[in-house]
Amino acid sequence: MKIKNIKYILFMAAALSLQSCLDLDPQDQLGGDKMWVKASDYEQFANNFYTWTTDFSALGNDGSAHSDSRSDLLTYQTPNVTSKGTNTIPTSDGNYSNNYKHIRRCNLLLQNAENFGRKEDIKQYVGEAHFFRAYSYFDLVQLYGNVILVTEPIDVSSEKMTATRDDRGDVIDFVISDLQSAIEELPSNSQISSNEDGRVSKEAAQAFLSRVALYEGTWQKFHNNNTERANALLDIAAKAAKAVMDSKQFYLFGTQGESVALGESAQKYMFILENEKSNPAGLQKSANHEYILSRRHDTTLKPIGWNITKAMVNNSAVQWVTRNFANLYLCSDGLPVDKSPMFKGYAKKADEFENRDNRMKYTLLVPGQYYWTGDENPRTTWDDATDIKPAGGNGIIYEGGGNGTGYANQKWGSERELTTGKEGYDYPVIRYAEVLLNYAEAVFERNGSISDADLNVSLNLVRCRVNPDMPKLSNSFVSANGLDMREEIRRERTIELFQECFRLDDLKRWATAVQTMNQPLLGVKYTGTEYESKWGGTAPSQAKDSEGCLIMDNNRKWTDKNYLYPIPSDQLQLNPQLGQNPGWE
Repeated sequence: MKIKNIKYILFMAAALSLQSCLDLDPQDQLGGDKMWVKASDYEQFANNFYTWTTDFSALGNDGSAHSDSRSDLLTYQTPNVTSKGTNTIPTSDGNYSNNYKHIRRCNLLLQNAENFGRKEDIKQYVGEAHFFRAYSYFDLVQLYGNVILVTEPIDVSSEKMTATRDDRGDVIDFVISDLQSAIEELPSNSQISSNEDGRVSKEAAQAFLSRVALYEGTWQKFHNNNTERANALLDIAAKAAKAVMDSKQFYLFGTQGESVALGESAQKYMFILENEKSNPAGLQKSANHEYILSRRHDTTLKPIGWNITKAMVNNSAVQWVTRNFANLYLCSDGLPVDKSPMFKGYAKKADEFENRDNRMKYTLLVPGQYYWTGDENPRTTWDDATDIKPAGGNGIIYEGGGNGTGYANQKWGSERELTTGKEGYDYPVIRYAEVLLNYAEAVFERNGSISDADLNVSLNLVRCRVNPDMPKLSNSFVSANGLDMREEIRRERTIELFQECFRLDDLKRWATAVQTMNQPLLGVKYTGTEYESKWGGTAPSQAKDSEGCLIMDNNRKWTDKNYLYPIPSDQLQLNPQLGQNPGWE
């Protein structure tokens, strides 16, 4: 056998064993041309795209590259290595290979669609392919920066197998083009029939476009000082968000329709909404007009599959909320804790929860209050008098303290009686609150200012959803109280989107991660407070800072290289032309 042939066979073996980043999975071609004959073939192929989005599995310790567990808002007994900045170059990385696998499948559908005679019959599925290809490429850019752009299915003979990476700007332009195509091809949300409810809509593509353009616009502004490019992208972001707003297809849960019955508690119950009784108003998923695109679950047909309630609610062995996050909540007068005369301090455990943004009490557990935890301590009637009676009720009192930071999460925790792992609520891939916040930030960063009118149609709707008495964010309010508009816009985003896989990506695009991620992760103020005598377990062993707060992690090593993930070594072995990201060489 000639040496040339031997090398070719070895290359093929490596490609199959290492799974190339460009993914040459032959299973996509099972059935050959017979697979692309009917419109239903395209529909069935596109159905698989919906398994690629973010889901609840991203919320665990290191569950996703975008998880808040990798940010400054959460920590664990063993801090996440990415959060600490001590992660190393992996041998392989599913974030890399799986995205290219997804891209290949989108390319296959689009390639075959070119030869399909009845274009209108498959228009929706073509739009879905454009959307999910954009979704996958955006994920790659967020994680790795420059990546290889592949627009058609390839084989091992393709020059793309040994190509250098394309500039992130070119990839983002391609993502935007894909999303613009999707917007033209996809039906409006109002045009999607009930039996196809949950499929990607025109508005979902517009909303995602606002996310992409805002991300890259701020990246170009704060990392590259490229004002022209940044403003062009921010303009796209603002217009895309406004298109969703003007469509009148969505609204914040709890503000219109039957969801107003939940009042302020809508902030809590939206995230655990099921078709079984899961809230005091007995509302079902049909009442939720805030989720623009969601990862769907059902208690019988497709439950979440792991006990997310137990993992998320007061599980000090798994997840610890940091003081860094708790201090972001404003007081009810709209001022930060270090400026507000309404802030009650820390003497008693529950003091810091008083006179605060109502989202705080619906997201975190308040010491001294009753709570319900699904399979172990379920709520049965949503009648407090019945549910919390010590003699027959199931409610438990959260005491604070324990093994963690002293702060505990309640978001994503079901209250209804359920079998372990059978929660059936949906994960919000895109929701309307994000669109409103995208709009406010894009307008501000594009113009260097934002009018009160623009704030009132966007950010203030989110801010006042459960805080009707809180002062609106306005230019005069910011000026009068010595606040910073950019900081307040970012605060609203962080509070509202907690535990939805945004925080680390936001810190990266703002170019503030090096500063923020190297700050110590803290727990409650312990010294000189009620926690000293009523910790609720063995006294904490952590050192305390100068204010008496628990120091959970004070050895953080986040540097500039951590703004991008390293290219996995197996892909560099397959294609040395990829090159490694800066600082990881």
